[in-house]
Amino acid sequence: MRSSHPRSAAVAALVATALATGLLAGSADAAEGAVSADPIRIHDIQGTTRISPLNGKQVADVEGIVTGVRTYGSRGFWIQDPNADDNDATSEGVFVFTSSVPTVAVGDAVKVSGTVGEYVPGGLNSGNQSVTQISKPTVTVVSSGNALPEATAINEYSVPAEYAPAGDPAAAGSINGLTLEPSRYALDHYESLEGMNVKIGTSRVVGATDPYSELWVTVKGWENTAKRGGTIYGSYESQNTGRLQIQQLAPIAQQPFPVANVGDRLTGTTEGPLDFNQFGGYTLVARTLGTVKAGTLAPEKTKAQAANELAVATYNVENLDPTDPQEKFDNLAKAVVENLASPDILALEEIQDDNGAKNDGTVSAEQTLTKFTAAIAAAGGPAYQWRTVNPEDKKDGGEPGGNIRQVFLFNPARVSFTERAPGDAVTATGVVKEQGKAALTHSPGRIDPANPAWADSRKPLAGEFTFRGKTVFVIANHFGSKGGDEGLTSHHQPPVRSSEAKRLLQAQAVNGFVKEILAAEKNANVLVLGDINDFEFSATTNALADGGALYPAIKSLPKAERYSYVFQGNAQVLDQILTSPAIKSFTYDSVHINAEFSAQNSDHDPQVLRFRP
Repeated sequence: MRSSHPRSAAVAALVATALATGLLAGSADAAEGAVSADPIRIHDIQGTTRISPLNGKQVADVEGIVTGVRTYGSRGFWIQDPNADDNDATSEGVFVFTSSVPTVAVGDAVKVSGTVGEYVPGGLNSGNQSVTQISKPTVTVVSSGNALPEATAINEYSVPAEYAPAGDPAAAGSINGLTLEPSRYALDHYESLEGMNVKIGTSRVVGATDPYSELWVTVKGWENTAKRGGTIYGSYESQNTGRLQIQQLAPIAQQPFPVANVGDRLTGTTEGPLDFNQFGGYTLVARTLGTVKAGTLAPEKTKAQAANELAVATYNVENLDPTDPQEKFDNLAKAVVENLASPDILALEEIQDDNGAKNDGTVSAEQTLTKFTAAIAAAGGPAYQWRTVNPEDKKDGGEPGGNIRQVFLFNPARVSFTERAPGDAVTATGVVKEQGKAALTHSPGRIDPANPAWADSRKPLAGEFTFRGKTVFVIANHFGSKGGDEGLTSHHQPPVRSSEAKRLLQAQAVNGFVKEILAAEKNANVLVLGDINDFEFSATTNALADGGALYPAIKSLPKAERYSYVFQGNAQVLDQILTSPAIKSFTYDSVHINAEFSAQNSDHDPQVLRFRP
């Protein structure tokens, strides 16, 4: 990403590698033939596809007005030709990569000579689109203080409803070689404006300010609107074309970036060059930033369970370990008590070992859980007990050295845990029939830990509970992450989602185990919950539900309320609770306390389900 945050070091390394290997600019020997009788204009460089027709060529005296200067991260400046051609597919702006701090100023009229290249943020294997740019430049300032080319408005009328063309099968699904159709496809529209001076008017924030000083807005206020102001990602075909990432050109030390939550509004005009980066795609890098007008969004509080209702929740607490500030423990604890109404059973994901990321073979999480349960009690919550199975060292993925695992917290005043020969990291729990009822062979125990589906991933934790004389089986999960998947703005359309294959196998394993329970006891109460890392409409969720064994309870909510996570301005489902057929009547709540807010204790929203066994 081209910005001042920590990602910039990685970007600088990528740029250096790209330059060294010639990916960015081709070779200097490719320059011959680039000079013609007519001067090269910016739209000649940009062309009508995503790849410049002059890629790898030398160009001389390309004229333009400087519309933005970036002095940090990927240093350089944008220029734009004030005399546009009549082809909407060709951008009139381009980035000039200087590597060192540029010496030009906004409003300078310049002539630039250098090498045209296609820079791929994140590297060639990322699937990201490339940025057309001029590198190794020689820059001549012709005059200063010139008026900037009028900014092109990006709004609900200009951005098409269809997201992207289908990729070319002859090019492995890439859209790079296709002629841009900016009036038909949103991605083509944005690409046709790459490097140009653009502007948006007052827009709703759909992705809160993050630690890297960026936020997301939508220029289409009506597009798949979430109940609380976000934009719902409800299918692979609902990419939400109005989303746009916003950064600023001014260094943060000079001008702090505004803090915004979902549902706030970025008012007035936000104007600057349109860039493309690896952490969100098309990004308006604001030279002039609008003003954030705060909304009224507040963290939700779920309803307390009735005396005869069992409340079961899941919460990804984002790499919690004893080295975290006490404030994080206190804030998470307060959320359990005040926002989740002290559920009877709480499945936690991302509980780390007793020294966190220190990689020394420690696998116990006793200190982590002692500290967390003490914080809950101090916040007025119950004296939770816990059950878990410690993982093998470095076998479950996650942050190196952290040994994350799932944990059951339960309130012994309301529910009891059925202890059945606690399993260890490598021992699989099974299902037996006792007196006509299903029972686990190990409780707590892990499901099929030797299955290759769980290699370098968290193994499901199964436990047997009793509430008011009724048995409830709970299976806590943390499926494989989406790491390695291509973004929605990939040059492959549809994007490659390689991580799905592993989650599909994991879902099939859990579904098979649930079917074993139901085979032993048709009306068993089974809850499968946790960070599934996949959408309610995904093949993963379908595999979990296969054969009617489970129902994704989040589907009981109106579509505008189905989300637990916000990624690149898309409110989406990652955390789920699924119910067996015997659980016919329940109340479900996705408790929105983190994902929509700039200040977060975790990046996930917890989920709560209440029912009467």
